[in-house]
Amino acid sequence: MSIRVLNVAEKPSVAKEVSRILSNGSARSSRGQARFNPIWEFGYNVEGHQAVMLFTSVAGHLMEVEFPDGYRKWHSCSEVDLYSCPVDKRVPQDRLDLKRQLEQLSRQCQWLVLWLDCDREGENISFEVLSVCRSVNPRLVIRRARFSALIPRELQRAMTTLGQPNANDAAAVDARQEIDLRIGASFTRFQTKQLRDRFDLSGIAAVRERLHQDGRAPVISYGPCQFPTLGIIVQRAWEVQNHVREQFWTIHVAYREPPAAGGGQCVFEWARGRLFDEAAAEMYFEICQEAGPAVVVAVRGSTRTRQAPAPLSTLEMQKRATAKLRMSGERIMKLAEELYQAGFISYPRTETDVFDPGMDLRGIVSEHVENPRWGAHAQRILSGELWRQPRPGGHDDKAHPPIHPTKHSLGEHDWGNDKRQLYEFIVRHFLACCSKDAIGSETQVEIDIGGERFRTTGLMVIERNWLDVYPYSGWGGNDNLPKLTQGQSFSPTEMRLRTGTTEPPPRLSERDLIAKMEAYGIGTDATVAEHIQKQLERGYAEKDEAAMTFWPTPLGEALISGYCRMGLDDLWKPDLRGKIEASIRDVAAGRISKEQVLQEAIQFFRADFLTAQQRAGVLTSEMARFLPMAGAGGGGG
Repeated sequence: MSIRVLNVAEKPSVAKEVSRILSNGSARSSRGQARFNPIWEFGYNVEGHQAVMLFTSVAGHLMEVEFPDGYRKWHSCSEVDLYSCPVDKRVPQDRLDLKRQLEQLSRQCQWLVLWLDCDREGENISFEVLSVCRSVNPRLVIRRARFSALIPRELQRAMTTLGQPNANDAAAVDARQEIDLRIGASFTRFQTKQLRDRFDLSGIAAVRERLHQDGRAPVISYGPCQFPTLGIIVQRAWEVQNHVREQFWTIHVAYREPPAAGGGQCVFEWARGRLFDEAAAEMYFEICQEAGPAVVVAVRGSTRTRQAPAPLSTLEMQKRATAKLRMSGERIMKLAEELYQAGFISYPRTETDVFDPGMDLRGIVSEHVENPRWGAHAQRILSGELWRQPRPGGHDDKAHPPIHPTKHSLGEHDWGNDKRQLYEFIVRHFLACCSKDAIGSETQVEIDIGGERFRTTGLMVIERNWLDVYPYSGWGGNDNLPKLTQGQSFSPTEMRLRTGTTEPPPRLSERDLIAKMEAYGIGTDATVAEHIQKQLERGYAEKDEAAMTFWPTPLGEALISGYCRMGLDDLWKPDLRGKIEASIRDVAAGRISKEQVLQEAIQFFRADFLTAQQRAGVLTSEMARFLPMAGAGGGGG
């Protein structure tokens, strides 16, 4: 006797692709109450049972965490009440069709297989689906499918290794959602009531655009990840603004050997580097001028290696691709998700940068040997000439492998240039990490002029290895050093005292912003790009698209400066959020309870909120330093 199995994916496209693969293209579709979420039907064997598979989907989260009706309106309660009032997790009005469809299908089925994305967020959605389905059929047999790519071997493996959903992962997301709701809502209401109608925000491009859309300045939102991200942008701006240029002096020495001797050339760096005392620098320069020829005191040769990259995690992909492909993190994640859903790459949200020793990496390499651009390199890996087991990066989330290609493509006809570039980057990174390190020969030469030491370094790359397939990284130096030997004397071709001034740090690049967020634990691999994008949408920061750098708007700088003057650094510096994220990871690992994390976080932020209320005037006066007051007809409305 066959059983009926309800299968639920996180998106309609995933339900369609899994159904197509498991049914060998024979699945039939029909429409239910959720018209954008088709129901696919096909036969399959599940744990020894002949089954009729009904496969549908949700569209991300089925439920949302919200305050009860008595607390949802801004003037229905004091903001501080939001730290202690109850919260509900329920299906919102716009997703009731999904709820009804799941209920109807659950009544018809004996089993429920959860195919939500295999990360913490997906685990949380699994329990949302489970709650709805079991409310009408408590006898459902529950299984969790875990998969990392939408390809036959991976989906068939998932069906033979069905497990149970992870309650700790789901609890960790519940904790983060509740913390973010309570803190975000309380401070957003506080900031907006305090500031929106007092200041003209129409000078901020993103705000002006929203003013044009609905005629009123938007809320001045606060987010527990959003503000530490803004804080990083503002701090770098302050470092740039506060930099005081200082003049320095250094001795520049260059040498070009005669063509007959080989024509090598180099520039020597002064061992003292830069001096900020002109008189002292001139004294040393005069000593060098009056000294005899330069004497070579040491020549050291050594072999150097340039390590191949570790396997690709989500944040590493974003850092490298923003810098090399000139795309935003948000764009990279959107394209990576599309490539994953079409079966061309593995799951793109992973912290893992180490391949399982049992994974058939050579099999993946072999799919690329016919490619006209990187196929020759793939062949050299398979022949053993370049093969090396990828170096582990040190992170394993135990859920997914590193990002890697799962199907070869020359670039599908409907791919835009950005998608082609990202797919090529992922393939080349995978081939590079399966290749031997590059090897070079380094020569260091040290000379003496009147007791002052100068050094130069030359590098000749002997074996490029992984660099051949990875145009995003270079390695090299002066490969045409003069042929100098220890004890040799020569007269420099050029020697002069140079002056310059110190430079401020560069504006914050997207790569550096992602790296700082990663270091502080702000957000997750799946949300970092969203937090960055929100800075632009809220009008808190602007992005120079050509340079890929960020700069705060007057509104963004005013908010951070205001909380700084109020003595509430916890609200914008990354340390507290980093601690909360670490505690949420502990919930996921089962080390502490959700309730414990909620209690500690809410206690911290409630105390800061009460202080913010008491010092609200400081925030207002600080805003006035950056923004004009709202006048008649002003943008404050």
